[in-house]
Amino acid sequence: MKSIKLLFLAPSFALSVFSLAELAKADPTLEADNNHILTVGELRSQASQQSASLLQPNLNSSHTTKPETVAQIEPDSDEIEIEVTGKKSPFIPTSAPAYVVPKEEIQKQNPSTAAELLRSLPGFAINDYGFGADIHTGTFLRGFSINQSTFQINGRSFGSNVSTYHGGTDLNSIPVDAIERVELTGGTSATLYGSEAFGGVINLITKKDPQPLKATTNVELGSYGYQRYRVGYGGTLDGVNFRLGYERFSTDNNYPVPIGAANRNPTDGRLFNGDSRIDNFYGSVEAPINARNSFSIDAYKSASRRGLLYFGFPLQRDRLDHDLLNIGATLTSKLGEGDDSILKTTIAFNQDFFNTYGPTGATAFRSGALDSRALSGRVEHQWQLAANNKLTWGFDVKTDSIRGDVLSSLPALVGFNGTVNRDRSLVALFALNAWKITDDFQLELGLRQNFTSDYGSYLNPTIGTRWNITPELAFRNSFAVLQRNPGLDQLFVFDTVHNWLANPNLIPERGVAYTAGFDLSVADAVVAQLTYFGSSLSDRIGIIAGRWENVGQVNTNGVEAGIKWKISPEFSSFVNYTYTDAKIASSRTASEVGLQLATVPYSVGKLGVSYESNGWQANLFFNYYSGSRRAIFAQGTAGQRATDFSPAYLSLDFSAKVPLSKNLALTVNLENLTDNSYEKTNRIYQPGLTYRIGLQASF
Repeated sequence: MKSIKLLFLAPSFALSVFSLAELAKADPTLEADNNHILTVGELRSQASQQSASLLQPNLNSSHTTKPETVAQIEPDSDEIEIEVTGKKSPFIPTSAPAYVVPKEEIQKQNPSTAAELLRSLPGFAINDYGFGADIHTGTFLRGFSINQSTFQINGRSFGSNVSTYHGGTDLNSIPVDAIERVELTGGTSATLYGSEAFGGVINLITKKDPQPLKATTNVELGSYGYQRYRVGYGGTLDGVNFRLGYERFSTDNNYPVPIGAANRNPTDGRLFNGDSRIDNFYGSVEAPINARNSFSIDAYKSASRRGLLYFGFPLQRDRLDHDLLNIGATLTSKLGEGDDSILKTTIAFNQDFFNTYGPTGATAFRSGALDSRALSGRVEHQWQLAANNKLTWGFDVKTDSIRGDVLSSLPALVGFNGTVNRDRSLVALFALNAWKITDDFQLELGLRQNFTSDYGSYLNPTIGTRWNITPELAFRNSFAVLQRNPGLDQLFVFDTVHNWLANPNLIPERGVAYTAGFDLSVADAVVAQLTYFGSSLSDRIGIIAGRWENVGQVNTNGVEAGIKWKISPEFSSFVNYTYTDAKIASSRTASEVGLQLATVPYSVGKLGVSYESNGWQANLFFNYYSGSRRAIFAQGTAGQRATDFSPAYLSLDFSAKVPLSKNLALTVNLENLTDNSYEKTNRIYQPGLTYRIGLQASF
């Protein structure tokens, strides 16, 4: 809450002489312009600010703030005291559903990985975190897989777009200790960040806020060999913000599983080949060059070694080594003399190395290695053309390359052995114009023109609107035309692990995605968002008879809802629910037509209740999963192959933080309090009650 007090010596001068824009000059953190626009691009430009400053109040627009003006006139005085108080809106004023997880919420949830953190957001269904994780069925956002959404670190994309050898973005390898906040956007975001964002754009922003120098440590131990160690150091030194960190995670995952479960050791009835080890290194530096320019660089390195559990095959012994390196540098310049013209120039490098290997039968051996690299550059100009008009425009340049090494000792497959090297390039021009036509109505128009070395040029338009119906209620909608090009591995590299053939004749997946919904704020204590989302994806890429093919069309319709309630200063609650109907409209496999996409659940939901006071924290989470259609390899009998679903489940988790001293705290996490083992997906099971106990220290 911000407050301004002004004294006027002549009552007749009145407020007509002073516009509210002039009043705001007394406090630069106030947005007094009644046509102020906050686009997705502007939101990203504030990545180094605290999450509480994401949205500045708007004093003139009655539909974005609740101004209160009090005038007091003394009978014998020429002075008038006017107090103007503005309230920050709890919503990001964009045309698509937008969610932010600030650092305070991250601290409350105390998640272990980014995957565990994201599952609390509406729209997500995540199977690849924690016990019973199935890396092969991974993460879905509004019915789309992880490779059909855009994941970013500090506004730049990461991930390999690799679909074979268990490739893709591994959210379990991202240390949550490095994350300051999370932003989920969609709709016109595809104009700025890529035409493959069918599900949406997820931005993980690392910690960069100025603060005193501080070291942090965290030790956590738990069930079935769970161990996690973290150490970090950072703060502000001579105006330079920096942060360094290291994390080591390992687990045996050798817990009992029921008869019929994947990888059940017949000797002792425990899960086999489910162990995992991850080492993470990260660092960032942000430094001012002068009053108008600043420079930042951050890097992230991960190395994971794990056993693979996928598709429900019995007694799998395949192993996966995954090494990731992502590094980026950004120069931010304020052009002119004010803050209405900001230029950001970024260069980044991303490398994913996957190596999957294991036995074939009793005597043969197979392995496959993919080295995926991307070098990218971006220039983005955010230009406030007028008080009610903001243009974000620029260009992206990117080169992708892949090296595939295939080896099999099976006589029938030795003909595929060898090395493949392929590359591609992309240039994209983008422009997103946000125009606040009236105080209550905003229009967003976007165009992204792509030029590729292998699929020519194509245009992706987006459009969105936002209408503030009342000060507490806003209606928004968005529409985007999108395209995702096949991965280089799907086009050119034989997958010796699954015996899947590459197909150089694949064409891009094309489609549209649209949203419509409401943002509602009730009495400052309750905020709610309700969204309908839909999409139509043609030329979907899948496997037919052991070969990558364009197999058909999927039409998706769904609803996502999120409510946050601040019950009291100590107690808060939230509930998220997502319903996704991802129906196969046409397919080269006729038996699949009309069915739900495999491994995409119809319903997921989460209810949380939290307590926080003087450093004490307690959280209770209810998780609901409706079950999902099993992948064909995990089906039951032949007659059930098209419609075999895993059972629905409801789990209950508890976490707490107990301060032991000023700089030392005890953490406790209890998962699956009901102690019921349930199938997470594809005949891979979550154990019963598990625990994690840790110590957090700072000095």
